[in-house]
Amino acid sequence: MKYDITTNKAPEMPNLGKGTECIKLLLTQASKDMHEPLVPMLFPSLGAHISGAEFQYPDRSWKEMCGQMANLVGGSGCNKGQLTELTKAICRDFSLHDETEMKKLREWAKISNSKSKSKDGPVKPDTPIFLPPANTTSAGFLENAIALEAAGGRTQLFNFPEVEMADQLCGSHKYMSHLLRNIYDMAQAGALRATANGVSGNPVLRACITLSGVPVTVRKFYKNELHNGTFGRMVFSYKPREATRSGHIPRRGEFADNFYQQLDTYMARLDMTKGRFIIRPLNKLIDRLAQDMATLADLVDDDVLWDVSKRSLVSAWKAGCILWVLNTQTWTKAMGELVEWLVYHDLWSKMQIFADMLKDGDVNIQETSKAGPKNMLDSLPNNFNEAQLEALRLESGKNKEGTKAQLRQWVHRKFIEYSAQTGLYSKTENYLKNS
Repeated sequence: MKYDITTNKAPEMPNLGKGTECIKLLLTQASKDMHEPLVPMLFPSLGAHISGAEFQYPDRSWKEMCGQMANLVGGSGCNKGQLTELTKAICRDFSLHDETEMKKLREWAKISNSKSKSKDGPVKPDTPIFLPPANTTSAGFLENAIALEAAGGRTQLFNFPEVEMADQLCGSHKYMSHLLRNIYDMAQAGALRATANGVSGNPVLRACITLSGVPVTVRKFYKNELHNGTFGRMVFSYKPREATRSGHIPRRGEFADNFYQQLDTYMARLDMTKGRFIIRPLNKLIDRLAQDMATLADLVDDDVLWDVSKRSLVSAWKAGCILWVLNTQTWTKAMGELVEWLVYHDLWSKMQIFADMLKDGDVNIQETSKAGPKNMLDSLPNNFNEAQLEALRLESGKNKEGTKAQLRQWVHRKFIEYSAQTGLYSKTENYLKNS
């Protein structure tokens, strides 16, 4: 495993090499302190531009690029607002399209208000909106989903500068979890109304979502959704508070014409992609990372980490599909390195923000990392006995009954070997070399 998520230090993003030029271009408009936190947040906006295309996941299912959701988390005033600026840049074409559609709506409303309520009134036009405003209601979301499906299965993108703004889209916080899961799964989740004034329909939900928030608000927002699948479906990107208080004001880009000219080339590649695709080197990478996730879960003996890692793989895989399209349907080593980093950065962010809550605790954000996953093998000497691991498990809040099973897993994965002569377990040379 290339990255260690059991420390407070974020996994370091690899160099953005060949095949990641679009990401590098977008980061030219962001301050340097926001480069790593922003990279995972770019893919929902980029993926929303791909419609009419499916990609095969290693399990042989076909997936569209909609359903991507990512949440940027950082302290107040830490430059999270740069995500909105980049989203607007990526979605310039969406905004131009939407202005034409909104003009139709305004004209319809103007004529309707000028006529008496009769059958002679104009029929409301179908107006698919690609980038709806943040204060869209649940009925408006459903109505737009119906229009987007009629327009060829396009995706609507939402950017919520504050995480709690998503509640209105769901009707209330009570229904937030259900809607987010349906969006991720590209489910049909419509409504049947008894009156003509309601919105009835059952379209496929094609949407991508980005959100931002400070740790205390984000923890409150997801507090009751950590074990029902919603939490795992959301990609998290955490920017920890800086260790020192610098008086330097970070510099952003200027979004000059040359930047947009280059960006338009990449956006055209996304828009033109149609059909079905299998990206074999990406799928091979995801298969290998799945093994790494099992290894990581065994090292820390954490079922929650194991569960959420499965969807972290899917989210990173979708980012890989987008990179492949942006790079004229060509795969590179640098793209694979970025996909691998995305998996570990998501898991690290989740554990930094929520680890204590995942263990049924609820302390402040500074204490969270203390409850995160720990590599228990690293906490043991090179030669140890069963009783030492049992004591460590009890100290970590785990039961002693799982000691033998954990030892068997470590032996199976060749992390350790057992000496019947001494009754001790020893870390293998291969583990020590790679740890």
